[in-house]
Formats: sequence, C-alpha cells, structure tokens
Amino acid sequence: MNDSLPVKVAILDDYQNIALREADWSPLEARAEITVFTDHLFEVDEIAKRLEPFDVVCVMRERTELSRELIEKLPNLKLIASTGPANAAIDVEAAAEHGIEVRHTGYSSTPTIEFTWALILAMARNIPLENESLRSGGWQVSLGTELAGKTLGLLGLGRIGSAVGVIGRAFRMNVIAWSENLTPERAQEKGVQLVDKETLFTTSDFLSIHVRLSERTHHLVGAAELAQMKPTSRLINTSRGPIVDVAALVDALEAGRLAGAAVDVYDREPLDANHPFRTLPNVLATPHIGYVARELYRTFYGDTVRNIVEWLDARPSSGKA
Repeated sequence: MNDSLPVKVAILDDYQNIALREADWSPLEARAEITVFTDHLFEVDEIAKRLEPFDVVCVMRERTELSRELIEKLPNLKLIASTGPANAAIDVEAAAEHGIEVRHTGYSSTPTIEFTWALILAMARNIPLENESLRSGGWQVSLGTELAGKTLGLLGLGRIGSAVGVIGRAFRMNVIAWSENLTPERAQEKGVQLVDKETLFTTSDFLSIHVRLSERTHHLVGAAELAQMKPTSRLINTSRGPIVDVAALVDALEAGRLAGAAVDVYDREPLDANHPFRTLPNVLATPHIGYVARELYRTFYGDTVRNIVEWLDARPSSGKA
C-alpha cells in the first residue's frame, strides 16, 4: 500500500446513514476515501465483491460477520475497525493469520439497561396496543399490570443484569436470579435472591435474559424452560437471539402458554420479512436497538476515527501496512 495515496475505508451496515454525522471524520481528510453502506448483505461472495477494494472495514458490532471464508477473499484488507470492546462476529485468528489488525472502541451498557426497562414497561401497560388503538380512532382496549409485588427474574447477573435488577427493586418488585456460575456472594452483593433454574422459570412474572452467547448458552431457553413459565409471564430478550429456541418460543406464544415476549435480538438480522415475530399480537419486537443511542454511537464512531488515525500513524515508512 502506497502511503501517499488515501486508504479506502468502508463503513458497513450504517442503517440510519448517520456514521459520518455522529463523529468528526475530518482527521481523515486527504488520508482516506470513505464509503458508507446503509444496506446489509448476507452472502459471503456478495460481501467479498463489495469489500474487495477496501483497506479498512468499519463494522458495527455483530451485524456483518467477518468469517475466515470472507477474510480470505479480501486480499487488500489491512484493518478491521469494530465498535465495542469485542465482536464475536470477527474471526480474529483468521485476521491475525492474514496480517489484518483488529481495533475496538469504548462501550457503555447504559442504553441496553434503559431499553430493557422500556420493553418491560411497554408490555406491562400494553403501550403499543393502546397507541395503535388511539391512532386508529379508538380508546382504551386493555388492562395493564402493576409491577410492584411481581417477580422479576434475571437470567444472568452481570453488568447489565445487575443494573436491571436495581431498577426492578425501585419498582418494588421481587428480584431473583440464576445463571450457571452465579454465586450466593454475587447475588447478595447485588441485592438479588439467588434461586435455582427451575424456580427462576416457574416463578418469574417477567423474565429478562442477560447472559453472553456461547456454546453453553445456545438455546438455554428452550421448550422445557418455556413450559415451566406461567401463562401470565412475559419473556424479555435484549441479549442475543440464539439464547432462546425461537421455534419453541413461537409455539408457546401461538398456543397462549406465555402471555407475551419482548424481543430485540434475533438468530438472523435483519429479521426476515415473513418472520412470525413481525405479526404475532403478543410479541413486542424491535430491530436490535437496545444499544442504538446517540451517545453510544458518538463513542463508537469517534473511537473508530481515532483508531484509524492511530493505525495510519503507526504504518512503517517503507510504505507497507
């Protein structure tokens, strides 16, 4: 790569077309040619054809997968600038083997914590249904549910789960939690009652998922777990789609064995146009916006600019990346 020529930078999956607006990209003027892609491609060959000319690819966390197969089709790629402190969609070993540097940005869990509660409150008071009624000329059509005295179950008590629990206690809810590695000391520290897995599912009125996706947590919430839940209970998933067996969840919702679900994450994103979550009346589905807040995007893209500048500054004077 010739240091005298601007590097080619691709910004992927900028759904709202705001990346260039939410950060100051001027430090890259004359040093980079930036191309923004607002759509999403699924097929590896299509993505490879699009990205083949680029030296730098900026990825929003876990939207486009940078697999080994894709990386091996991108001979010009020298830097992956990813948002967030980690990105499971990047094959970092393949990147390292091909001499591609991977850099990350800062992160805040605040938007996801707040959004989880937006979903809980919206379900408890049937806000989407009542809003739809009003917009169509109607008036009150349902009865809401008080949170005080209800049981909030947390599947996972990490940074996000524990913060969600704090807010639950502020609503005077009974807050319980379980995960495979959760200790009594951790639960006590966070002011939450540690229960076993069966109790979590059988007693929760609102069950919110806050574990990381791994082989161990894949389909952690399946048909057996959903069958243990009360027909008046509601499930909230702002973590990762594959933690829940979607087919089992759809079956439970269609059969009325579960009062409702709020889902912000999916096995495949963007969500298929004919997916049941788009039409089921007892599903509050949102397009993975738990972390989509202006303040966090400014961190993401501001840090991305800094990462690219630092990478450019660190290039050897020989002209090779």
